[in-house]
Formats: sequence, C-alpha cells, structure tokens
Amino acid sequence: MTKQSIAFSPCPNDTFVFHALVHDLVEGAPSFDVTYADIDITNGLAARKEGPEIMKISYAALPYVLDEYKLLPCGGALGRGCGPLVLVNGEEHAKPEMLAGKKVAVPSERSTAYMLFRLWAADHVPGGIGETVVMPFDEIMPAVREGKIDAGLVIHEARFTYQNYGLTMLADMGSWWEEDTGLPIPLGAIIVQKHMDHERISEWIRQSVQYAWQHPEASRDYVMKHASELSEEVAKQHIDLYVNEFTENLGEDGFAAITGLLNRAAKEGLIPERDYTTELARTILY
Repeated sequence: MTKQSIAFSPCPNDTFVFHALVHDLVEGAPSFDVTYADIDITNGLAARKEGPEIMKISYAALPYVLDEYKLLPCGGALGRGCGPLVLVNGEEHAKPEMLAGKKVAVPSERSTAYMLFRLWAADHVPGGIGETVVMPFDEIMPAVREGKIDAGLVIHEARFTYQNYGLTMLADMGSWWEEDTGLPIPLGAIIVQKHMDHERISEWIRQSVQYAWQHPEASRDYVMKHASELSEEVAKQHIDLYVNEFTENLGEDGFAAITGLLNRAAKEGLIPERDYTTELARTILY
C-alpha cells in the first residue's frame, strides 16, 4: 500500500492521538510519511495547496482551504477550559483597557487564538490594539517578560507554565467564549484533500484515538521524544486537557462551536463571508 502523507505538531496531544496511526498499529491503515510542524506552518501549507494529504490546521484557517480540503470529524482539538491566554508582565490587577494602543504578540494571524482575541478585543479594548506581531509561540512569554512587547497571546502548555516567567493572565479567551456561547472552544482541525476517502481516514484516526486511551503508556516515549523541553507531568496535563470526547467525535456541540465561531468571525469581517453551517454540513459526517 502506498504511503500517505500527514502533518501535525510535535505537541503532546497530537503525538498522543496519532501515535497508533503512524506506527502501523491501526488495522487496515497505510503507512505514513509524517511531517512535524507548528500549526502556523501547516496553515500556510494548506493555503498554498502545498501540504500533505492530511493535516492539522487552525479552525481559523479552515475558510481559506475549503475548496481543496474536507474537515474530518475527529482527531482535532476542541474543549473547555483550554483557551488561549492574554499575558502581561507584573500587572497583578491588569485590565483589558490597558492594551489600547499597545503591541501584542500572537502565534499566528490565521489561528483560532488570534480570531478569538480579535473578537474579544473588539468588545473589551476601547480604541483597539495598537499593533500585533507574529512570533513562534515558544518565544512569546520570554518577550513579554523582557519587555520587548506589551502583552502576549499564548497557547498550548503556556497555560501551565506562564507563572514561571513571572507573568500575569489578563484574560482567558476560552472562558470568555464559553461564557458568551455555552460552547466548547474550537482550536485545531484535521483536514484531508477532497479526492481522498475521508470516511475511511476518519475511522483510522478514530481508532488511533481509541488505541491511545486504551494503551496510554504505549505512546509515552514517542510523546516525550517530541516534547523534550516539557516534563512528563506537563505533557500529561497537556494531553488530558486537549484530548477529549471531541477528539474522538465532534458531535453536535463540536459542530455548533466550529460553525458558530466561523459565522461570527465572518460577520465581523475577519474571514471571508460564507454560510459555514451549510457548507460544512455538506462535507462532514459527525
């Protein structure tokens, strides 16, 4: 069987989810050529139509690739209590209005984190942010600490480690979204090129998720190999937070969260105007 190509991040949740799939532990699945890449890179690859057949991208990048890719109903990252954070340095009682006219670092301009931040800032920062600067997510907290930027929008395991940098959380985008909508926060999507059998691929990924849960120790070395800067405790926290019921199957709440976010962002002019509820319902089986 011909190898298929796949790209996902080296973060613990992705390596945990895809361990079985890329190690020939899912019956009937082909072998895979794996590319490990930050989500900002895969967002760009998908937009340029240069990426692997299967990829993890940000939900905020999904509107730009719907003509070439289908969204899969499993393998991605949605959840509660797992949203991006806005961090500042040394402001114990920081208020959102302090960001007016300031410089804020973000991990990508086509990330769900940035989309949520834009929607939140429109309601909470009078006069708006002064400037946004794109930085690799692992460079943002040091830059905030050193005063190179005024605030940083962080993702992934930064939720567990920002206190180590002496930083203060100004706002939690996930909490704001959940309180505002009652829905989980959609972060990372799994997409596949349209010519491929998305139903079969979805089943392989779902089986990989189930294997990971049934054999949590099997992927430990693989996870830690790609998360060498993290302790096992932080890696486990990362997995427990981002791998959940929505990873196995989006379900109605997951689908509502995705389309709700995209339709709202379109209304605000942040992404192309489309009826995302109708469009995604045509292609995804959940």
